[in-house]
Amino acid sequence: MSTLTLDPYIFFPGNCREAMTFYASVFGGKLELQTYGEVSTETPKDQVENIMHASLRGGAVTLLGSDTAKASAKAAKISLCLGSSDETAMRQIFDSLSKGGEVYQPLKQQFWGDTFGSLTDKFGVEWMMNITKAQ
Repeated sequence: MSTLTLDPYIFFPGNCREAMTFYASVFGGKLELQTYGEVSTETPKDQVENIMHASLRGGAVTLLGSDTAKASAKAAKISLCLGSSDETAMRQIFDSLSKGGEVYQPLKQQFWGDTFGSLTDKFGVEWMMNITKAQ
């Protein structure tokens, strides 16, 4: 089997551009945005600037996104889980994602030996962070 990848695709209720720009500032990488107006002349005027497809690649993570009226309407609940042994970088990411959001569990050492925390960012995306001990 060739290498398998999993690229989270997040659906937003009209704020995809803002969210993906924020994630680019947190994770780095190249952000590409394509609007509905760029792909169809039949797009309603109030939706031509909505994002049909966004991709953030080349930084710490890969994220994809889109604006849609169906954002989270029937989706199963998920959390995006980041893991690394780079404590400095992970704490910076945690702090950046938590601005304007809600921290459920601050980063702290857990019984399994790693440092763990969880939050929901200002766009409603849930994140879990696990900082493993450097080997």
